[in-house]
Amino acid sequence: MSVKEKTLFGHPLGLYVLFFTEMWERFSYYGMRAILLLFLLDSAQGGLGLNEGDGGAVYGLYTASVYLLSLPGGWVADNVIGQRKAIWWGGIVIMIGHIILAFPAGQMLFFLGLAVVAFGTGLLKPNISTVVSELYPEGGGKRDAAFSIFYMGINLGSLLGITIVGYLGQKVGWHYGFGAAAVAMFLGLVVYKIFANKYLGDKGMHPKAKDVSEGDDIQSKNKTLTYILFGIYAVAIIGFQVTGLFEWGGKEEVVRSIGIIIATLLPIYFLNMIFASGLTPVEQRRVGVLVVLFIGAVAFWAGFEQQGSTLQIFADRHSELPFGMPSSWFQNFNAAFILMFAPVVGALWVFLDKRNINFSAPAKFGVALLLLAFGYWIMVKGAEVAVTGVKASAMFLTLTYLFHTLGELFLSPVGLSTFTKLAPKKFLSQLMGIWFVATSMGNLIGGLFAGNFDEGNLAAMPELFMSVVWATLIIGVIILLLSKPISKMMGGIK
Repeated sequence: MSVKEKTLFGHPLGLYVLFFTEMWERFSYYGMRAILLLFLLDSAQGGLGLNEGDGGAVYGLYTASVYLLSLPGGWVADNVIGQRKAIWWGGIVIMIGHIILAFPAGQMLFFLGLAVVAFGTGLLKPNISTVVSELYPEGGGKRDAAFSIFYMGINLGSLLGITIVGYLGQKVGWHYGFGAAAVAMFLGLVVYKIFANKYLGDKGMHPKAKDVSEGDDIQSKNKTLTYILFGIYAVAIIGFQVTGLFEWGGKEEVVRSIGIIIATLLPIYFLNMIFASGLTPVEQRRVGVLVVLFIGAVAFWAGFEQQGSTLQIFADRHSELPFGMPSSWFQNFNAAFILMFAPVVGALWVFLDKRNINFSAPAKFGVALLLLAFGYWIMVKGAEVAVTGVKASAMFLTLTYLFHTLGELFLSPVGLSTFTKLAPKKFLSQLMGIWFVATSMGNLIGGLFAGNFDEGNLAAMPELFMSVVWATLIIGVIILLLSKPISKMMGGIK
């Protein structure tokens, strides 16, 4: 029986191999992330004892780096080793990083462990999603459904990781939690080693760039334009340094400077991709759509990814903790709601599709941002209670996580699937990396935002949350208004 004929619930068995590999990797990532900021701020029980500004900056830089490195990780897979080897070696590097974190040996070793985990995740994360897409060369609704199943694996791993690592870290010892994350990644590697070759066949075995023949390049690459664009970038970076825009004196300043470097590089990258990479006019328009979706995703993740920073601080210091649960367990609500509502949202897309109701990807992104904004409006009300000195009801965070999760279901599985559909084949893993760079930028912004959570100025907390409401509301409305013309640029791809 061939690989294609081996199915479960209408999907290739290879999907479930990737499901469980990703589940254990996400266990390790989300579990460790749930306690990371608490460990950085803790000074009484073996943590690093950083202030809120430095702790938020380190948290933001780490979580941003995890996703930012997906871009070079995608390039390495597309051009050198292929997706499957990138997944395997990425998982090994992640496990080594978590083992380093499990040893209580000071700041330098801890930061080294974070860096190692980030490099490994950059190799694994974009490429495992690319292999999912390869299982469905026909694209369409079946690929969307496959990404919804895959996404449930991500959130099952998150649920288990936050529960186990959060408990071990806060109730037993920080480094026991970090060690549990290493064990989870080891289990993911075992699953992948035993089943990948059997059920994935040759999917992802060869670099994408080598699969595209010279005859497929309708336009030639414009190397002169590439040199000009990156020359402009180099001049801009030097100018920022000379004029003092970059500051390197402290952790917050370093993170801001790195954020400027990334934000400046991204438009150069997109311009080079569209105009100097040998794309056809149709491919250029489709990459233009990905640019718009990327901007929407950055705005969404900048708010959403604060669940490990500002929302975690709020949970730990200003919220009721039912039944004495660890404050990090609030982050479990997101994963639990995903598992509850993913089938419902998936059924909604099928219902609309059967009735030929076109709810386009840009429209879904706009709605996701509106749901995120409403979730933060609830946090404004919770913060108004907290500033009086009274612990806010757990319902504020619960409802916030509910609306944020619904927004995530409108945006994230849709974004994963849409990027695989619109990306030119030879740049597939790179552009999957770009999708995760949006999460990187969101984490960077979220980490810097957490530095504004000043315990000496609690009265500013409602206004801080309200600033997120306005930003996401405005961007969401703009994307909704532009959704029809953006959809036309997709060239018939749904």
